[in-house]
Amino acid sequence: MKRTLKQIIKFIVTRVMAPFVRLVHGELSPFFRSLKTKFTRTYWQHKWAEWRESSSQNNYKFLFRIFYKLALVFILVLVLFYFAIYTGFLGGMPSTKELKSVHNNTASEVYAAGGELLGRYYIQDRTNVKYADISPAAIKALIATEDVRFYEHSGVDPRSLARVLVKSLLMQNESSGGGSTLSQQLAKNLYPRKNYWFGDMLVNKLREMIIARKLESLYSKEDILELYLNTVPLGGNLYGIERSAQRFFNKSAGELKTEEAAVLIGMLKATTTYNPRLAPEKSKVRRNVVLSQMAKYNYLTPAQADSLKQLPLKLDYNVVSHNDGLAPYFREQLRQELVQWAASKKKKNGEPYNLYKDGLKIYTTIDAGMQRHAESAVRKQMAQLQKTFDAHWRGRSPWGRNSDVIQLAMQKSDRYRKMQTAGASDAEIAAAFREPRQMKVYGWNGSSQRTMSPLDSVAYYQRFLNTGLFSVEPHTGYVRAWVGGINHTIFKYDHVRSKRQVGSTFKPIVYAAALERGIEPCDYFPNERITYDTNDNWSPRNADEKYGGEYTMRGALAHSVNTVSAQIIMKTGVDRTVRMAHRLGVESELPEVPSLALGTADLSLQEMVTAYATFANRGLRVDPVYITKITDRNGNIIRQHQEGHDAKRVISEKTAAIMLYLMQGVVEEGSASKLRSQFGLKMDIAGKTGTTQDNADGWFIGITPQLVTGVWVGGESPQVRFRTLELGQGSRTALPIWGDYIRRIAIDPAYKGYYNSKFASLPPSILADLNCASFRAEPPRENFLERVFNNVTEKAAQSFEEWKESWKKRREERKKEKRKKGERD
Repeated sequence: MKRTLKQIIKFIVTRVMAPFVRLVHGELSPFFRSLKTKFTRTYWQHKWAEWRESSSQNNYKFLFRIFYKLALVFILVLVLFYFAIYTGFLGGMPSTKELKSVHNNTASEVYAAGGELLGRYYIQDRTNVKYADISPAAIKALIATEDVRFYEHSGVDPRSLARVLVKSLLMQNESSGGGSTLSQQLAKNLYPRKNYWFGDMLVNKLREMIIARKLESLYSKEDILELYLNTVPLGGNLYGIERSAQRFFNKSAGELKTEEAAVLIGMLKATTTYNPRLAPEKSKVRRNVVLSQMAKYNYLTPAQADSLKQLPLKLDYNVVSHNDGLAPYFREQLRQELVQWAASKKKKNGEPYNLYKDGLKIYTTIDAGMQRHAESAVRKQMAQLQKTFDAHWRGRSPWGRNSDVIQLAMQKSDRYRKMQTAGASDAEIAAAFREPRQMKVYGWNGSSQRTMSPLDSVAYYQRFLNTGLFSVEPHTGYVRAWVGGINHTIFKYDHVRSKRQVGSTFKPIVYAAALERGIEPCDYFPNERITYDTNDNWSPRNADEKYGGEYTMRGALAHSVNTVSAQIIMKTGVDRTVRMAHRLGVESELPEVPSLALGTADLSLQEMVTAYATFANRGLRVDPVYITKITDRNGNIIRQHQEGHDAKRVISEKTAAIMLYLMQGVVEEGSASKLRSQFGLKMDIAGKTGTTQDNADGWFIGITPQLVTGVWVGGESPQVRFRTLELGQGSRTALPIWGDYIRRIAIDPAYKGYYNSKFASLPPSILADLNCASFRAEPPRENFLERVFNNVTEKAAQSFEEWKESWKKRREERKKEKRKKGERD
């Protein structure tokens, strides 16, 4: 190519430019000076008279001179036009360096821990595939149909070029296809055509020819075919042979049969007209044309082609949206994070990464098997729970006459936001929401077509209970399962990270703060209702309204005794409890009020599971991890998680061990005992149920030796709830999902060791401190002196702790003053 270019330049300078310069100085200059005169009517009449009077020989000389001048000008203009395109002055020509590293827009892919593909992020739905992994039948069909002389030309086929000149340029028939080679089509796919103020067709064609020649000089024929089959559009946002094979036949490009490959290659002529799903008859006719071409050029025998033409058109259509597949809620949360991360991460050329175009590979911690078990458990248990809920509220609305529930839900809908953005008035929006129409509505027994107004649709979906499930490995922080709701197509809100009132699941945090404060696990607390005068006469009561006797921490936690939790937080201190929550992994702001002990704070499932995982990890907090590494399209690692670097001790190992023991009581003798009887779970389990006011939220967070899993259940609005504690408590709503999920894992042969797994044995010294009954009906009698001594020592210890805290605060204030003084100096 370089040698040819030098020869062209030499020819232009020596043979074309020199005569042209002479002409300009010798003859053309006077011509332009007298331009005004020559373009008058009198001038041309005079010339015509001279022509008729002169001899024929002079006429021919005159014609030759005019033709010679015009030819020189035409050649010069053509050469300049060519070089304008070649240098990029017209059309934006890619450099050789850019062509050497050519990349098409490629979807980024998300993988589970075992390598299973979870989903893809893309604008153009494309997966690149190597030449060796493409069915030979597809290669043969492509060449026979689109460019039979592919192996004989160098990017531009003279025969096809002649056809282009006649059809596309002279006849201006763009639908003719132009007879471009595969290399020229590849150039068009990589660098789409542009609009210019003149000669669009000519500029684009020449530009594609130049790029095609460059591509052929840089890449082998196999590379050209690979690039082409990865870039070719096949309708909508579907690109490339691999994704089209998966879409229409549910197989890879390498598994395509000859008749299947012919269907896809046939679509290249017109992706909509010959779409096998939308137009099966036309697609079959076009498939047979491709098979005939293959037979014509000896890629098939006539008998083989005839046999394949008789086959019916069979599809295994497999379209997957962002709402389908495993872990859609997780993938959406991940997408939002990765878009920001990619924008801040620079490539070698200084440009930021693009999640939708750069073909990143995101490897996550999600265990595909556990995720399937989690989603199956959610489907089964929530379908049953919804049936109970609908029967519970049959004939009535859970929100009663509170129309604000529907109004708020309507304002959160996509339809409402779009109408607002379009500038619709409130009256217009209200009218549109009341107009009946045909719509497809979701149900646990399948979707159905109904006639209802959008407002009725909002009310219909508000009756659904929803859920969130979050499961992590406590020692690594690896997220193994993430279910944000019951259906990502309908309910976009992710209940793993959304915040709801946590109820009694907060009590273990209160107890941990008490243990760190020095309160003993075998201290007894009276189960009596107390009014706290210093806190606005706060007087907490038990959910079952039962009082009497005394409980240790294990007994009070097992039976979720509110009166004891209130005494413990008052004895420990609200501020200490808040600090303990933050140390364990709670990031949200917490109300510094005693009712925090009963779970009045709004927290996310992720925060609560992180806190419980710290108990399971011997007091070491490890924040949730869901990305192990990210690589670019070439396999280069651009982000990697370093395991074990984030662990931070936040409570003592002894406190963590005692908390596991206390929470085991919830399963062995308390509100979670049905995990043994109903689900047959044999492994060690610790956990806590939770139910909020008016049964709006049901919780269960459970710990097994390998997993910490939290489940929340409730309506999108807190007004949507069961009327009775019997039906609405966490042990009836959230716990069955947890139990079903763990049971499925325990009996799955892929997870050996889960069924009978055990916590580490407690040291004898800790066991001695826990050797007490969980409940006693009456306190032992103590004499007057013992009671006085106990009161005095308790008050002295409390005074000392208060003094110590005050001293710490004063020391911190003095340090701040010194730092400020140093900054001023």
